[in-house]
Amino acid sequence: MKRISLTQYLIEEQRQHNNIPESLRLLTEVVGRACKTISHAVGKGALGEVLGSAESENVQGEVQKKLDIISNEILLEANEWGGHLAAMASEEMEEIHPIPNRYPMGEYLLLFDPLDGSSNIDVNVSIGTIFSVLKAPAGMKNPTEADFLQPGSKQVLAGYAVYGPQTLLVLTTGNGVQAFTLDREMGAWVMTQKNMQIPADTKEYAINASNARHWFPPVKRYVDELQQGSTGPRDKDFNMRWIASMVADVHRILTRGGIFMYPADARDPDKPGKLRLMYEANPMAFLVEQAGGAATDGKQRILDIQPQKLHQRVAVFLGSKNEVERVTGYHLQ
Repeated sequence: MKRISLTQYLIEEQRQHNNIPESLRLLTEVVGRACKTISHAVGKGALGEVLGSAESENVQGEVQKKLDIISNEILLEANEWGGHLAAMASEEMEEIHPIPNRYPMGEYLLLFDPLDGSSNIDVNVSIGTIFSVLKAPAGMKNPTEADFLQPGSKQVLAGYAVYGPQTLLVLTTGNGVQAFTLDREMGAWVMTQKNMQIPADTKEYAINASNARHWFPPVKRYVDELQQGSTGPRDKDFNMRWIASMVADVHRILTRGGIFMYPADARDPDKPGKLRLMYEANPMAFLVEQAGGAATDGKQRILDIQPQKLHQRVAVFLGSKNEVERVTGYHLQ
């Protein structure tokens, strides 16, 4: 593959397909630079004194790691001075973050999970950053939370960075999914996978099996069939993979297929799920659909869900199309 940088790719998209205006290209480059900075902090680990708990909680009531806070600040600071943003929203913050002194008003709204998979930070397992971009509503004067409450189908850009043995940036502008590897020597994002595609069929699934006793019947039925393997109704053997980092699990699925499941369960029947619709489910669903996969909450397409609040939670089933359709069908029976 010819070595194409992120900037070259975005300029080509702007010229040929006209689906990414210059303002969105510049915003994407700013997010890419912020992810490079986060990658550098992650890479230092204990040497940079960034490991361990910050002894504080985020808006979700979860204990924050030092790198959670550092990553959040990197993204906030980078995008206050670059790009064309009107406001940002972070999984780590209760309220939106309007861009100060931005006249005229910016064209876009950025949502992000600054560091997904925090439980893996201190044990040196892959973690990542997830981001999503929406168009600011026409005529918006002062951004409010309501301006962000757009269904995922309205996203103009979504992606993630995964900080593993290599640092990768995977994104879509609605014209397929491309992956870029960080060339650490050059400090540049270089395209290494083009038009990623998820096979419709798979023999791999990802779910936290420790919660099996809490699952609702459709999920129990589906996973039980997978576990019966070649002697059961599916007539083939399945392998389970679970990293406890959505970025890493979804990246595996984008690379070689599979189904990722984070269902609602009986521990708190009033909670529709654990993952956040705006920060995790929507951007990942956009990527997965662009790669030929499917993404539902067990009953409907994730990208069709109308958000009711900024930190809304949702059940997630995404990946290889035929498997997602099967488990969704069990929920609808």
